[in-house]
Amino acid sequence: MSILTIILTIIFPPLAVGLKHGMSGTLLVNILLTLLGWLPGVIHAFIVNKES
Repeated sequence: MSILTIILTIIFPPLAVGLKHGMSGTLLVNILLTLLGWLPGVIHAFIVNKES
């Protein structure tokens, strides 16, 4: 992961996921997790962006 991706993941997780995966189910899951709480969205974004 690049430094920019890490910063985006911490500040705004859906943007980081959207840039990597586009409009997909992964992005929708991340948006829902971020709405439930910032930390679940960040954790999900790190896991998803690490895999690809």
